[in-house]
Amino acid sequence: MVTPNQPSGTPGAAKGRGLPTIIQRVAAFIADPETENFEDLALDVISYQKEHNPAFGALFSREQSSGLSHWSEVPWVPTEAFRSFKLSTAPEQRVFLTSGTSGSSSGKHYLPDTGLYDLAWKEPFRRHLLPDRQTMSVLSLIPDETEAPQSSLSYMVSRILNVFGEASSGVFVQQQELQAERLEKKLRDHIEHNLPALILGTAFSMVHFLDYLGERRLQLPVGSRIMDTGGFKGRSRELERDQLLNLYEQTLGIPETHVVGEYGMTELCSQYYEATLVRHQQSKDPKRIYVAPHWVRTQILNPETLQPQPKGHRGLVAHFDLANAWTVSSVLTGDLGVLVEDGFLVFGRAPGTELRGCSLSSEFLELKHDTP
Repeated sequence: MVTPNQPSGTPGAAKGRGLPTIIQRVAAFIADPETENFEDLALDVISYQKEHNPAFGALFSREQSSGLSHWSEVPWVPTEAFRSFKLSTAPEQRVFLTSGTSGSSSGKHYLPDTGLYDLAWKEPFRRHLLPDRQTMSVLSLIPDETEAPQSSLSYMVSRILNVFGEASSGVFVQQQELQAERLEKKLRDHIEHNLPALILGTAFSMVHFLDYLGERRLQLPVGSRIMDTGGFKGRSRELERDQLLNLYEQTLGIPETHVVGEYGMTELCSQYYEATLVRHQQSKDPKRIYVAPHWVRTQILNPETLQPQPKGHRGLVAHFDLANAWTVSSVLTGDLGVLVEDGFLVFGRAPGTELRGCSLSSEFLELKHDTP
């Protein structure tokens, strides 16, 4: 098990709830859910964050301050708060920035250590993108860490390449520009040598590349797959998810069973993936729903009361992420979603909130009130 390095001078806390103990417990739980009970660990994480994260602690009512009986009673922190407050329990080692939109400031996730992030990304990615392989030729339309050092997505891309990428892997973005011609040549080389590819991209970058190809068709080798993330609005047109999936198959020869959506955000250390490829490997109906790792709980909240909605009812998506133990675990997004069997769906941004920036960093679009 990897145990994150601890910053010096970290304030202490009650036994079992201070650092480094709480971080070690979370790390152990991420590695093995049998180490302890989620509910008990979540309450201890909340207690630690309340004590050592002043901005978070200020959200507790008098009743909440006397103690919570369940983690779901925690105050939810909206993602917008990351723009205004330093939500951390110790001095930061790394700061990830949100992409933001035109005229807005970036949110900041201050991480005293990236060890929990490093633990949290790896196994869910492997499970959902590589259920049938150890490594793969990874071709990224997302900049890596050297190109975008303050992007959590780029941080993850660099580690995907290092851990799972074969020698033929590469990044096809330089100085924030997609190298479409070089990517097309690389894909044709893969076809010639019958080498399956794993393509990483934001939905916007994928549309950009498909537009570049135009009428040209590529039939990538069997086993090729796509991980895409972000929204589907581009500079010149808007695509529904089904349209994009059809384009992937028509233009690249990759069926929708081999397209896995990733859902993540700067404010969270964990990511969610559609279980399409896993279910296909298991000969099950490839339902396109997001699945949370075992150290995360997702709730759908009533926008007015912030009380949990039952399955099948739309509301705001909220995540309790134990991998956020260093900062704040209870994060309320501006996304509309619904709980379904085995996971959740996301429909887009709620009216009055900003479009997520990771797919629109070069678009500078203002929100139009067209949420489904």
